[in-house]
Amino acid sequence: MQELWFTRCPVPTATGVAADLGWLDDEFGPDGIAVRSLQGGPDPWGRHVSRRRFTHQHFTHELSALIREGGNVPALWAKARGRDTRLIGLTWIEERQVVLTTPGSSIRDAADLRGRRLALPVRTDAPVDFWRAMALRGFHGALSIAGLTLGDARLTDVYVKDDPGHWAPELDALAAGDVDAVYVKGARAVEDAERRGLRVAVDLDAHPDPAVRVNNGTPRPITVDQSFLDTRPDLVIRFLRVLLDAVRWTAAYPGEAALVLGRETGAGAAGVAGAYGTPDLSIDLSEERLALLADQERFLWEHGFLAEAVDVEAWADHTPLYGARLRRTA
Repeated sequence: MQELWFTRCPVPTATGVAADLGWLDDEFGPDGIAVRSLQGGPDPWGRHVSRRRFTHQHFTHELSALIREGGNVPALWAKARGRDTRLIGLTWIEERQVVLTTPGSSIRDAADLRGRRLALPVRTDAPVDFWRAMALRGFHGALSIAGLTLGDARLTDVYVKDDPGHWAPELDALAAGDVDAVYVKGARAVEDAERRGLRVAVDLDAHPDPAVRVNNGTPRPITVDQSFLDTRPDLVIRFLRVLLDAVRWTAAYPGEAALVLGRETGAGAAGVAGAYGTPDLSIDLSEERLALLADQERFLWEHGFLAEAVDVEAWADHTPLYGARLRRTA
């Protein structure tokens, strides 16, 4: 074992904190194991390929010695298409989720979304269109607040030719009057909305039922290849132990953590605070979080994002996290 790979989304993650602090290098470096990130560093395939092809491993999970902390849409998609991964942890980090409209719009609450044109992006810059899945699930949650369904609105495709990042095409369509509302989430979205002078029509974060906020990042899975877990369970347990340490550090030092999270999300302090507040990065495989992920799996399956259904309970392996907690208390 010479290399261990990790990948995470540009959101608050224990993996990102541990990497930023150098703790993963400290843990595995003495064993001669180089810890590398898919977000930077040499090509894991040992040859020159495009950056686009390289970063797709974040979605496909085709690199066996990889631990991934990222959105559940790609994780479930990879599992559904036959990738033999195991779910070894879940986080639930509240991230700003809202439906935006223009200042002059008559949309004031969830009930006003009836019959409105809701922006659904169509992207081809990743193996699975998780952007579309996020928007669809976000509108599903918003409509449910008023007892409505997706069938009560006009789902309007917004085609994205290039990869501008974030919600720029949907927000442009809103400004042009082609759609009436856009779903956004996260730190950069908070900044973009303020910069464009847009108004929040539905605040999903304000609803007390977490099921309303289920989406790509809520809950967010930590996954590992089954073959890697079978051959080196000790490394997986040690990796998780470092993440648990990062969770404790983030809670104990919120000021310093905010700087790390700013680097991880690519947003300023105001954007991070507005989107995440003081994030709780805690990792578990509780019945509640597994049930919420199973709800997300059913939604993705019913709307055609998964090739096969995924048994979330069977996918979960509690052993590595249990072992990591034992190592922390030893």
